Amino acid sequence: MNRYDPIPLAERLTLPSRRRFVQGLTLGGLVAGFDLDARAAATASPAPQVPVLSGSEFDLTIGTMPVNVTGARRIATVVNGSMPAPVLRWREGDTVTLRVRNTLATTSSIHWHGMIVPADMDGVPGLSFMGIAPGETYAYRFKVNQSGTYWYHSHSRFQEQIGLYGAIVIEPREQRVRADREHVVLLSDWSDADPEWLFATLKKQGDYFNFGKQTVGDFLRDAHARGLSGALAERRMWNQMRMNPTDLADVSAYAYTYLMNGAPPAANWTGLFARGEKVRLRFINGSSMSFFDVRIPGLKMRVVAADGQEVEPVTVDEFRIGNAETFDVIVEPDADRAYTIFAQSMDRSGYARGTLAPRAGMSAEVPALDPRPRLTMRDMMGDMDHSAMPGMDHSKMDHGAMPGMKGMEGGCGSMPMPVASTPLKTGPTIDMLVATPRTNLDDPGIGLRDNGRRVLTYADLRTPGAPISADPQREIELHLTGHMERYIWSFDGKKFSDAQPLRLRHGEQVRISLINDTMMTHPIHLHGMWSELETPQGEFRVRKHTLVVQPAQKISYRVNADALGSWAYHCHLLFHMEAGMFRVVEVK
Repeated sequence: MNRYDPIPLAERLTLPSRRRFVQGLTLGGLVAGFDLDARAAATASPAPQVPVLSGSEFDLTIGTMPVNVTGARRIATVVNGSMPAPVLRWREGDTVTLRVRNTLATTSSIHWHGMIVPADMDGVPGLSFMGIAPGETYAYRFKVNQSGTYWYHSHSRFQEQIGLYGAIVIEPREQRVRADREHVVLLSDWSDADPEWLFATLKKQGDYFNFGKQTVGDFLRDAHARGLSGALAERRMWNQMRMNPTDLADVSAYAYTYLMNGAPPAANWTGLFARGEKVRLRFINGSSMSFFDVRIPGLKMRVVAADGQEVEPVTVDEFRIGNAETFDVIVEPDADRAYTIFAQSMDRSGYARGTLAPRAGMSAEVPALDPRPRLTMRDMMGDMDHSAMPGMDHSKMDHGAMPGMKGMEGGCGSMPMPVASTPLKTGPTIDMLVATPRTNLDDPGIGLRDNGRRVLTYADLRTPGAPISADPQREIELHLTGHMERYIWSFDGKKFSDAQPLRLRHGEQVRISLINDTMMTHPIHLHGMWSELETPQGEFRVRKHTLVVQPAQKISYRVNADALGSWAYHCHLLFHMEAGMFRVVEVK
């Protein structure tokens, strides 16, 4: 089978210090027998360049290859012998043909993420396509009716996690945003462990990889800041609810090395520029389970596109990029020096890093990781008035009657509680619900609030022109639900295996409203159709293929159901999708 050995127990126990020591030695393409010492880190090979393929006819071969990301030999799933897969450059208006040959011992696939294509070209096995069997070739052929930055990846089990992903750049018919040069910046996460082991471990213990849990030292700092009684009350509240305010990422840098264009931090991927140039950076989050917060100290970033679609330019210091999202930014280095591209994971356990420089071999200071953030009561309860919550006795609350709290029995006392607008209840597949989700789009997210930097939010993004969709004819409300202890994820409390398809009429205009009843941030992707985000007042804001829903948040977006067929609709956190947060959308 196309698998590699999980990390041996002794190696797992020493993995955190080992990873901090070398931060990855070299990448994938070559197996290099590095010794794990300081000399190895100091002499790490430069990052290899990702191949680029251009034109309208492509031959792609899916196979395996030995790689060395951290100093340990592993087997990756690759395309044309490259991890990441080659960058594919197309032109808007062309018809492309991609002959994909599978040399694996198991079925494979490629999904062209964000591309508006016929259902049988979308690449999701089991829907309008059965997958590419071992030894077979599948010809994808479709007209390219869009431009911008996209990416492609396997939609077969965990192949994406072990290397099968790559960038797509589509040249527009008319170039409206000018740049002197450009670079693709593809972010991803790599583990030496078999992803089957990672997934099985999460099923046994959902917080296994969270090494940022609160300690006695944290409690003492809280007591100093807000007093002993306040610190005790807050700690008691979280404990009684069986929640963890530091539970930000299911898999941390304990198991992951974060990569930039396939290169670990020590390899220092470098993009060149000449002083005074306008440089377009095409950021893609091709990771399986990681959100990244991106900044380039010393440079402002002008965001000009989101998910391949042009937006009205907005200048920021930092942005968060969710799994499968893409952002294009313009930077203008005005000094003859190096700049660090710094992408720290949302849980602040690690980072990907590269360099913009006028010459190869240069580097700049790498910032320290920001302090690990903690979830707040608003992240759990939305807009509910929770000013009195730290002083309340949660042992006397009925969490089934009060969405936003986890499953405890008993009366609610004298505090009035809002009535949920949904019949959902906590139980075997749902460990919390939110009665009053917040609807604001101007929150940059946990860990980015009030950090002293100008951080991008969805409220900043605006697609020029009119929406593709019209006024909605009906609304579909879905809840993003989960049970962290059992590691079950779902829509409306129903795993994919227990759920019926969502059925849309061809040409129907629909508003989909998503309510996040979990304390995790979810990137939600609808295949085959655009998702046009609305403001809380129902005004069109931005056209995207992947929308990030923060904890205790409700977002709404319009969909023009103009694509016949069966389409995947899922969370793009790979293990969440595999654990049940997946639906089929049928358009007939």
